[in-house]
This record gives sequence, structure tokens and C-alpha cells, in this order.
Amino acid sequence: GAYYSDHGSGTVDCWEIVKSSNNTLSSKQSTLFYNETINNLAFKKIVSGEGFSCGGIREGGLVCWGPNSDSLRVSNVSESFLVLASAKGSICGILDSSREVKCWGDSDSFSGCPIGVHFISLTAGAYHFCGIREDDHGVECWGSFNFSSVPKHSGFMALASSDVTTCGIREDDLVLDCWSRNATLQPDYNPPLELCSPGLCRPTSCLEGEFAFNASNLNEPDLTSLCVRKDLQICSPCASNCSAGFFLSSPCTTNADRICTACSLCQNSSCWDVCGLQPSSEKNWHHMIRLAIIVASCISCFLLILLSWCFLPRMFATKPEEGTKKQFKSCIGKPDQLDGEATADLFPSVSVTSCPGTAQIFRLTELKDATNGFKEFNVLGRGSYGFVYKAVLADGRQVAVKRANAATIIHTNSRDFEMELEILCNARHCNIVNLLGYCSEMGERLLVYEYMPHGTLHDHLHGGLSPLSWSLRLKISLQAARGLEYLHKEVEPPIVHRDVKTSNILLDSDWGARIADFGLFTSSEKDLDLSGDMKSDVYRFGIVLLEILSGRKAYDRDYTPASIVDWAVPLIKQGKAAAIIDCYVALPRNVEPLLKLADIAELAVREDPSERPTMSDIVILLQQIVKDGLLL
Repeated sequence: GAYYSDHGSGTVDCWEIVKSSNNTLSSKQSTLFYNETINNLAFKKIVSGEGFSCGGIREGGLVCWGPNSDSLRVSNVSESFLVLASAKGSICGILDSSREVKCWGDSDSFSGCPIGVHFISLTAGAYHFCGIREDDHGVECWGSFNFSSVPKHSGFMALASSDVTTCGIREDDLVLDCWSRNATLQPDYNPPLELCSPGLCRPTSCLEGEFAFNASNLNEPDLTSLCVRKDLQICSPCASNCSAGFFLSSPCTTNADRICTACSLCQNSSCWDVCGLQPSSEKNWHHMIRLAIIVASCISCFLLILLSWCFLPRMFATKPEEGTKKQFKSCIGKPDQLDGEATADLFPSVSVTSCPGTAQIFRLTELKDATNGFKEFNVLGRGSYGFVYKAVLADGRQVAVKRANAATIIHTNSRDFEMELEILCNARHCNIVNLLGYCSEMGERLLVYEYMPHGTLHDHLHGGLSPLSWSLRLKISLQAARGLEYLHKEVEPPIVHRDVKTSNILLDSDWGARIADFGLFTSSEKDLDLSGDMKSDVYRFGIVLLEILSGRKAYDRDYTPASIVDWAVPLIKQGKAAAIIDCYVALPRNVEPLLKLADIAELAVREDPSERPTMSDIVILLQQIVKDGLLL
């Protein structure tokens, strides 16, 4: 198609497509849609449904014509519309004045139409409508539709619909995301053809309220533009507001959309009111308290340094020389003792490896630069600890930075943080996500981990990413089991995960499985029943094995029973394990490994913890599948 187009407007003619005697298709002017009242009108937008057409008049207003147009009950409409969309028996439009949606016709097709919500884009299927919200570019659908299938956490640049399917282009990565009016998409569905790009390439500058899409956001080194000609660009509408729990940290500019940051990262008065963190009447008082604390701390530090300068030389003079400098022995970079030469430098560079093969200490400025200032588009995910950001260090390494939220910082003291760090950075294994370093400057608690480019196991099993072959699923099962076995058996003190699930199993560049999110701020060892908690890890790992085998989620209300354990275990015990095997992946010639994997999963999810194997037992069983030559 054309690389760009201009919006035109003019008069309307209607045609019918007819079949001639030699079975060829031709067109003739339609008498069914002839209406002399529209002959002198100029339109800027036209849509058609089942037996009717409607047009937005250039000067403002909406008229409909055709044999079924009376059923719409459109009359005396004077408003101007930004977008029109038509279902089979209804029509909806976005008002230019308020950006709200107004609909006519078959009420079942637009039941649940949002009231008071502002939209920038609209599309329609046979019996449903979907729109892109103005505030955060999220999607809402209404009418006869399966609302559970609508994406919840993505912003979209464009939408288009066929009769039962709606597709959109995600604005962060330009991936085509589709959802259906039914519970699931048919395997052979065809996405609407309109969505071939995130928008029209055009030669003019972006207007106010728009930004030029930057192809560098796609992280493709050789991709500089999505338009064939360098003088063309794609303009996208700016989002206006931030969702609840976020504040505006950077407004929309000509080259980038607005940036919203989580309220847990709010650190100054500019976002207090939006996030509701502190009444404005208390701000000055808190500033004074903070200033007093800083002044008192500075005076105390000065006195301490003065006393140390006076007395320490005398104390060390009575002891024999050590001869060599003590090295950093602590994994988290704290020296056991510093000699006189070391204390002379009060601010040494800490962006160095504190001991071979262990955690590196990072400056806060390094990690801010690496994450583009902890921008929203760098977010990989979030958990109870805080947000996880993709980062590129100055040396080119890609890493994942986990930033503690306010709740985590409040509920854990510095000593707990240091103890956890000691455990984390001593844990080293090829099947866990290893800690590379940390930063604890300016009240921040940042953990730097290896970056896993292939995402989570959950993404591939349930999130629409590339499906995994059976040989790869078996490999992932064994490697994840080895990672958990290492945490249970070889780390001192042992680490119990407590949240084993497919979203906490990540895939590295070689598609190797890595256990993530373990060991952070758990209960003290004296409060733990380690044996019982390890058995709980085994149970959750059994659920992971069932998800790998079946492709079903651990709990899914679209199925009966909703629990994967309640559904799969009876079938396995009846000798019908083949019935739970994922039907969307081609069966291998030899299904014996999958049946054995089902048996292992059934052992792991037994109700009586004493009947469950240990992770070491599971590793042996999975290795036996390989040893017996049962690889797929």
C-alpha cells in the first residue's frame, strides 16, 4: 500500500458488487442505498454495517442511510466525531469535543459501553466494540464479548477487528496481540490486515499531542526507521494521564511518549499529592526534621573522625605490623579491617569486584544511567520486592536491576539486607539467576542480576510467546529441578524458595532454566520448619511439571475443575496421563518420557508431605529418563 496518505473528504456514491453471466465480479450503482438527502453533503468519515451506511459530516453531524438505517434511530445528531466504527447492527463514535463514546442501534452490541472514559481509537466486530483509552493507551471492550481475554497490562498504538477477533499493536515492542470474542482464539485465525504497521508513515511533522515513534525502542541495532523513506515518520498520540499508583515523571515530547513511574519510587514533593503519600501541610515540617537529622549526623561524623584520628594511631602502634594489607573478605564488599593507607582515602571507588567471582558494588549513578533513569519502558516486571528493570551497563553487559519499593525498605533493616546479601552472593549455580552486584546508596536497595533474554517459562507456556518443543520442556524440567536441589541441599544455610512457579523460572540465552526470586527477606532460620517448607517447594514444583506437560495454567477458571492438580492427578492415577499432554504441540514418536514425567509430577503433589520426594529424588528420576535413552 501507500507509504503515507492524507485525510480527504467529499461526496458519497454507493455500489453493489454483482456477478455477471460469465461468473466475473463487477459493480453497479446501488439503488438500495440511494438517498437524495445525502447527495449534497460532504463527509470526512464513512462506515457501513448490515444494510446501512453512516457518515460523519465535514461541518459536524452524523447521518445514516440504507434499508436498515431506521433501526439505528440516528436523528438530529450535530456533534462531530473523531472516529466512527460499525458492528452488524449498531454504530459507535468518539466525540471530538469530549473523547467519550456514543452509540446507536442494537443495544446488545454495545452493552456495558464505558461512561466518562476518554478514547482515541475505536474498532468494531460483528457484535462488539473495542477502544484505546486516552489516559494510558489501555484497551476496553464492550458488547457481546469474552472480557477475560482482553489484555490488561499493555498500551496499544492501533486496533482492528474482524467479526469475532480483535487485534492490536502493543506500543512498547510492536508485537501483534490478538484476543477473541470466544474463550480462546482458533488456531487458524487471520489477523485483520489493517495492522501491518503501528501507523501511517507521513511526510509532515507530528502535531501537538503526538510524538514520533522511535524505532530504537525495539532494541534492534540495525533498525533506524520503520518507514522506507528517511523523510517520513510515524506519529502516535500522546497518552494523557497515568494509571492509579503511578505519577507523571516525564511529559510527552516530540520524540517520546509521557513516562509514568510507580508511586513506590516517589522521592520528592512533585509527586506527593498525586500518590497521596503526604499531606501538603506536613511537608515543611518533614523537611525541617530531615534537615535537623542531616545536620546532627554530619556533626556526629565529624567528631567521630576527629576522635579516630587522635586515638587510633596510638592503639595500632602497640600491635605488630601485619606486613600486607587485609583484603575484602566479605562477599558484600565490607572490609574486615583497613590499614592506615586505606583509611587515607575516605571515598574509594566501589565499582570494583569485592572478591573473585562474587558480587560487585555499583554506584547509584551507574544503575540510573543503565536503566535510563528507571524509566517505565525499561520495566521487565514487578514483584513483592519491587520493580525489575532491564539495564545496559557502560561495558555493554545486559543485566536485570531489581529496585526495592518503599514497603520493602521500611520492613527490612540494614542488617537483614546485609545478611541476605551474604547468602545471595555466595549462591552460585548454572541453574539459578545469579546475583552480580548491588547498590545501597541514598536509601536505595538495588540488586543486579544476570539478564535472561528469553523471558519466563510462564510467558512461553501461557503468554503467547514461541511454544517450547517437548525435548526443550524436558530439559527445562531437569534444569529447574537441579536449581532447586542446589538451593535446598548445597547452599549454607539452605534456601527455601516458597514461591516456585513458572513465572519464577527464567530462560537464558541458551534456553537453559534458571530459578529466580529466591531467598530475599525470608523469616529467620529459627522460625522455619525447613523440612516442611522444602516439601512445599516440591509440591509447587510438581504443579510446574503439570503445566509443562499440559500447557494449562495452575489455576484457570475457564476450565472445570479450575485447579490443574484436581484435573490432572485423577487422570494420571487412572492410567490416562496421555489425556493431559498439551495438544497444541505435536506429539513425539515416543511419548514414554512424558508419561514418566506425569508420574513424577503426581508424586510431587501428593497431599501427604511425607509421601513427596525430595528435590534430589526428583533430579535422579528426571536424569533416569535421560539415562534410559528416553530423550525425545
